[in-house]
Amino acid sequence: MMQLNFWAITVAAVVPLIMVFIWYHPKFLGKIWMQEVGLTEEKMKGSNMGFAFVFAFILSLLIAFFLQTVTIHQLGALSMVGGNHLNAKPSFIAFMSDYGAAYRSFGHGALHSFMAGVLFVFPLTAINAMFERKSWKYTFINTAYWTVTITIMGGIVCGWYAPDGFNWVTQK
Repeated sequence: MMQLNFWAITVAAVVPLIMVFIWYHPKFLGKIWMQEVGLTEEKMKGSNMGFAFVFAFILSLLIAFFLQTVTIHQLGALSMVGGNHLNAKPSFIAFMSDYGAAYRSFGHGALHSFMAGVLFVFPLTAINAMFERKSWKYTFINTAYWTVTITIMGGIVCGWYAPDGFNWVTQK
């Protein structure tokens, strides 16, 4: 069975926390975003940011875990044999021996995650924003944040692997 890289998942889950400091900083897009959502600095000071960051990290772990399925094609191939290589036919073992580490790079993971940002995050954010009566400025600030963030996260989870991470293919 393919091993998950929990270090990659954990590091990727830190990315949204770093990006939120940059993206929503008052010197970048923070003032515009606060205006679009109707927040003031006083309202921001009254919130429990410690809880927000801990819970955001937990949710970010889920995002990083999911991004593996978007960026690592070998997981899709493995799902064809029920998630257990011991159920595989010799043709699957031969295929994975030949192509087991193909497209495992930061760039490939970033590309697929960027596409998810444009084709999945943008529509979700825009639909919510329309029903919430939010502006397009709000939509683009949040969509761009998540698209940049998951692009980096996807690059990390796809590109960070042990070169021998596919030795399970030849083991029966």
